[in-house]
Amino acid sequence: MSNLSYLFANTTYAPPKQIILAGGKLTVYKRPQSAQYQCRFKLANNKWHSASTGTADIEQAKIQAVAIYETVKIKTDAGLAITTKTFKQIALDEIANMSSALANNTGRRCYRDYIFATNKYLIPFFGKYEVEKITTEMLCDFDAWRISEMGKIPVASTKRNHASAYIRVVNLARERGYVGHNRSVPLLDAKGKRSQPRPAFTNEEMRELLCYTETWQKSSYTERTRQMRTLCIAYIEFLVNTGVRHGTEALRLRWKHLQWHWIGNKKYLRIWVSGKTGPRYLIAKHEVIKVLERMMRWHKLDYTNLNGVIEAKLDKVIFCLPDNTQISNMENIFRNLMVRSKMRVDSGGLNRTLYSLRHTYATQALASGIDIHTLAKQMGTSVGMIEKHYSKMTATMAAERLA
Repeated sequence: MSNLSYLFANTTYAPPKQIILAGGKLTVYKRPQSAQYQCRFKLANNKWHSASTGTADIEQAKIQAVAIYETVKIKTDAGLAITTKTFKQIALDEIANMSSALANNTGRRCYRDYIFATNKYLIPFFGKYEVEKITTEMLCDFDAWRISEMGKIPVASTKRNHASAYIRVVNLARERGYVGHNRSVPLLDAKGKRSQPRPAFTNEEMRELLCYTETWQKSSYTERTRQMRTLCIAYIEFLVNTGVRHGTEALRLRWKHLQWHWIGNKKYLRIWVSGKTGPRYLIAKHEVIKVLERMMRWHKLDYTNLNGVIEAKLDKVIFCLPDNTQISNMENIFRNLMVRSKMRVDSGGLNRTLYSLRHTYATQALASGIDIHTLAKQMGTSVGMIEKHYSKMTATMAAERLA
């Protein structure tokens, strides 16, 4: 009998795996291999809400679970978010979502712009705040801060990109319950000043510029400067005769991206480029062939002409120095040329940049009678963008045909 009493005295009490409270609305339970109890219950939108009670004691867990349940109920009734996260935490999740979509070829091209805008502007300014605590006054402060960061008033397209990226973060916050169902979050203004066409060169100005480049090259004060100016001159001639985008498209080009395109017994230089709007083929003007063959001789490539390079599919960057170094300050070198040649400012008072060469290509193409649909495909842009920037110029450029 004493032995039987001893057995019963040492029997441990095993608490139940689940405890139902609040009239069946609240469940307290313990996960496998977890020391602390959890609780869960349904919200008004029929979604489950789970939380840790923070204790391994069953009685304390019951008390904590009821407190959590009542707190959430009060917040829900008041339209407040049950849990909170900072703008930065949610924004980083949205960046991961867009990056994954791009990697899987299911994302839109504009996602790259949204990711850049979020990292560069939205997170630095809004990052530490909770989304539902962003106010209209904060948005006004953001507008002023952004102008100081950019050094200019953003154009409408830039503001639309920023506003779209901001909305994606806010929507993700709502979807995850970090913004109360009856809470409004003010949105960024997507309206900005209309973008202006970048300044171009007239045909006469372009001839004067190319004539001056020889003097500019000879005035180089070091061998390194002379090499960089030599590279910049070839780069200028290439851009103005192809219309490709500076940097994102042109600086990535390799010799293997060049091909011949035959129509009957005539051949044309075809170039594969990839950049802002994805990959495409373009047809270069015949002048580009001489530019590239000059680059071949400068790089001391072991080919007699462009045919040899194209057949070899040479996997080497085109626009680099003879030692294969690519330079990152091409815009600064071009600016020096503009100042020295006294062509920095156009007739409208706007400063010329390397992008002005793309604008020059477009205006010359339209003036020669190329239709906007063909030009849009060649330049990797939309018909709408061509019409937006150049529609006012087409009648003037076609004056001889119209008169």
